[in-house]
Amino acid sequence: MNGSYSRLQWLAVIVLALLQTGTSQAKEIDWARINPELTEATSVADDSTCIDCHEDYMQTYAGTRHGRTNVSCESCHGPASKHLEDRRKKPIPLISFSADSVLTSPQKSSVCLQCHEGTSRTYWQGNVHEASDASCDSCHYVMERKSDTALIINENATGLCVSCHLEKKGQILKSSHMPIRQGKIDCTDCHNPHGSYGPSLLKAATTNEVCSECHAEKRGPFLFEHAPVREDCGTCHDPHGSNNPGMLTNKGSFLCLSCHQYGGHVNLPRYNRVNSTVGQGCVNCHNRIHGSNHPSGSKLTR
Repeated sequence: MNGSYSRLQWLAVIVLALLQTGTSQAKEIDWARINPELTEATSVADDSTCIDCHEDYMQTYAGTRHGRTNVSCESCHGPASKHLEDRRKKPIPLISFSADSVLTSPQKSSVCLQCHEGTSRTYWQGNVHEASDASCDSCHYVMERKSDTALIINENATGLCVSCHLEKKGQILKSSHMPIRQGKIDCTDCHNPHGSYGPSLLKAATTNEVCSECHAEKRGPFLFEHAPVREDCGTCHDPHGSNNPGMLTNKGSFLCLSCHQYGGHVNLPRYNRVNSTVGQGCVNCHNRIHGSNHPSGSKLTR
């Protein structure tokens, strides 16, 4: 095969693509295991029986994606035959997702995963959100359309994410930041909250792969490479925001000097004044810090 990948790597890429593009099909779910009172309960297959008691829910549900595609009540709440047997008595409870639900987070998620297990949810099992006892209803609300995106419980994905990740909310408010506040991107452009094979729930295997989707000019390959750039963009940049230009993790030449501490002119203040009237210290001369293709660019000066 052409390219730098080995046969094993190509096979892994193909398998991964098949997993992510596969269609999600509903599978059988053991309702009695989730709620023993539903043992031997059967499907009624008639949502009109729910309207008498749950008209308010039915009206809002009709405007959601699930409601428009005729996903029945029993698909999520379980078979309703026992629930409807004798309405004079307290009905046998169905599967509930309310705040007072007795279901565990894995039980709640198992109901959703009967249809949504594949594609972007392939890596849900064992990911950091699932391991921290989050469930699908922690972020999504099915019975009413509260958002234009994926039935999430907030107006947008970023607003939802920062409700838990408060430190990131502070970072995107810093002077140098991703265009999240302007609404041009959101957290899910870089992260897959349902799980990932990459670090930090990134949508690719490495930080650099995610960054280069937008910053292709920084990707290379270059004749003369800058090692930190090749290894990880996060070595020098904080993608969530910084008070330094270019979302740098440190100010100007101080960032360079954290690695380049050998003798010579690099340690002389007159060349590395961050507030110099002629520029930004080191990058006054070494202005191709992401890499150079110039024959004389070995020092990243051209």
